[in-house]
Amino acid sequence: MADEPKVQFENKREMDAAAFSQAAYVLDQARQKVGDNEACEKALKYNQLLWSIVQADVSEGKNELPDELKANLISLSLFVDKQTSKGLSNPTEELLDSLININLNISEGLMEGS
Repeated sequence: MADEPKVQFENKREMDAAAFSQAAYVLDQARQKVGDNEACEKALKYNQLLWSIVQADVSEGKNELPDELKANLISLSLFVDKQTSKGLSNPTEELLDSLININLNISEGLMEGS
Protein backbone atom coordinates (compact mmCIF):
# COMPACT_ATOMS: atom_id res chain seq x y z
CA MET A 1 0.00 0.00 0.00
CA ALA A 2 2.84 2.40 0.74
CA ASP A 3 3.94 2.11 -2.89
CA GLU A 4 0.58 3.26 -4.26
CA PRO A 5 0.78 6.68 -5.89
CA LYS A 6 -0.81 9.47 -3.89
CA VAL A 7 -3.44 11.58 -5.61
CA GLN A 8 -2.34 15.19 -5.93
CA PHE A 9 -4.90 17.98 -5.86
CA GLU A 10 -4.47 21.52 -7.09
CA ASN A 11 -6.33 22.96 -4.09
CA LYS A 12 -8.61 22.12 -1.17
CA ARG A 13 -11.76 22.66 -3.25
CA GLU A 14 -10.65 20.00 -5.70
CA MET A 15 -9.89 17.61 -2.84
CA ASP A 16 -13.29 18.28 -1.24
CA ALA A 17 -15.01 17.75 -4.59
CA ALA A 18 -13.26 14.39 -4.94
CA ALA A 19 -14.41 13.38 -1.44
CA PHE A 20 -18.06 14.12 -2.27
CA SER A 21 -17.73 12.38 -5.61
CA GLN A 22 -16.24 9.30 -3.92
CA ALA A 23 -19.05 9.22 -1.35
CA ALA A 24 -21.61 9.45 -4.17
CA TYR A 25 -19.89 6.52 -5.91
CA VAL A 26 -19.95 4.40 -2.73
CA LEU A 27 -23.63 5.19 -2.22
CA ASP A 28 -24.37 4.33 -5.86
CA GLN A 29 -22.67 0.96 -5.46
CA ALA A 30 -24.91 0.27 -2.45
CA ARG A 31 -27.99 1.49 -4.36
CA GLN A 32 -27.31 -1.09 -7.05
CA LYS A 33 -27.62 -3.81 -4.41
CA VAL A 34 -30.10 -2.17 -2.08
CA GLY A 35 -31.09 -5.55 -0.62
CA ASP A 36 -27.58 -5.98 0.83
CA ASN A 37 -28.01 -4.34 4.23
CA GLU A 38 -24.31 -4.60 5.09
CA ALA A 39 -23.25 -2.79 1.89
CA CYS A 40 -25.88 -0.11 2.46
CA GLU A 41 -24.81 0.36 6.06
CA LYS A 42 -21.15 0.74 5.09
CA ALA A 43 -21.99 3.26 2.37
CA LEU A 44 -24.29 5.28 4.63
CA LYS A 45 -21.74 5.36 7.44
CA TYR A 46 -18.99 6.39 5.02
CA ASN A 47 -21.17 9.24 3.78
CA GLN A 48 -22.13 10.19 7.32
CA LEU A 49 -18.44 10.43 8.25
CA LEU A 50 -17.85 12.85 5.38
CA TRP A 51 -20.78 15.01 6.47
CA SER A 52 -19.62 14.91 10.10
CA ILE A 53 -16.31 16.34 8.92
CA VAL A 54 -18.22 19.04 7.03
CA GLN A 55 -20.21 19.87 10.17
CA ALA A 56 -17.05 20.14 12.26
CA ASP A 57 -15.25 22.24 9.65
CA VAL A 58 -18.15 24.65 9.15
CA SER A 59 -18.67 25.02 12.90
CA GLU A 60 -15.05 25.94 13.49
CA GLY A 61 -14.55 29.57 14.47
CA LYS A 62 -11.79 30.11 11.92
CA ASN A 63 -13.89 28.90 8.98
CA GLU A 64 -13.99 31.79 6.50
CA LEU A 65 -17.01 30.71 4.45
CA PRO A 66 -19.86 33.22 4.25
CA ASP A 67 -22.40 32.78 7.06
CA GLU A 68 -25.22 31.94 4.64
CA LEU A 69 -23.18 29.15 3.03
CA LYS A 70 -22.22 27.77 6.43
CA ALA A 71 -25.88 27.75 7.47
CA ASN A 72 -26.86 25.96 4.25
CA LEU A 73 -24.14 23.32 4.76
CA ILE A 74 -25.26 22.75 8.35
CA SER A 75 -28.88 22.36 7.16
CA LEU A 76 -27.78 19.87 4.51
CA SER A 77 -25.71 17.93 7.02
CA LEU A 78 -28.71 17.68 9.36
CA PHE A 79 -30.82 16.41 6.45
CA VAL A 80 -28.10 13.85 5.63
CA ASP A 81 -28.10 12.75 9.29
CA LYS A 82 -31.86 12.19 9.21
CA GLN A 83 -31.73 10.36 5.90
CA THR A 84 -28.86 8.22 7.15
CA SER A 85 -30.84 7.21 10.24
CA LYS A 86 -33.78 6.24 8.03
CA GLY A 87 -31.52 4.41 5.60
CA LEU A 88 -29.79 2.39 8.29
CA SER A 89 -33.13 0.86 9.25
CA ASN A 90 -34.72 0.80 5.81
CA PRO A 91 -32.44 1.53 2.84
CA THR A 92 -34.30 2.38 -0.36
CA GLU A 93 -33.14 3.38 -3.81
CA GLU A 94 -34.93 6.72 -3.45
CA LEU A 95 -33.20 7.54 -0.19
CA LEU A 96 -29.78 6.62 -1.56
CA ASP A 97 -30.54 8.58 -4.75
CA SER A 98 -31.26 11.71 -2.71
CA LEU A 99 -27.90 11.42 -0.91
CA ILE A 100 -26.07 10.69 -4.16
CA ASN A 101 -27.62 13.77 -5.79
CA ILE A 102 -26.68 16.01 -2.87
CA ASN A 103 -23.08 14.83 -2.98
CA LEU A 104 -22.81 15.18 -6.75
CA ASN A 105 -24.27 18.69 -6.64
CA ILE A 106 -21.81 19.72 -3.94
CA SER A 107 -18.93 18.15 -5.87
CA GLU A 108 -19.91 19.89 -9.10
CA GLY A 109 -20.30 23.23 -7.32
CA LEU A 110 -16.86 22.90 -5.79
CA MET A 111 -15.30 22.08 -9.16
CA GLU A 112 -16.99 25.07 -10.80
CA GLY A 113 -15.59 27.34 -8.15
CA SER A 114 -12.00 26.16 -8.39
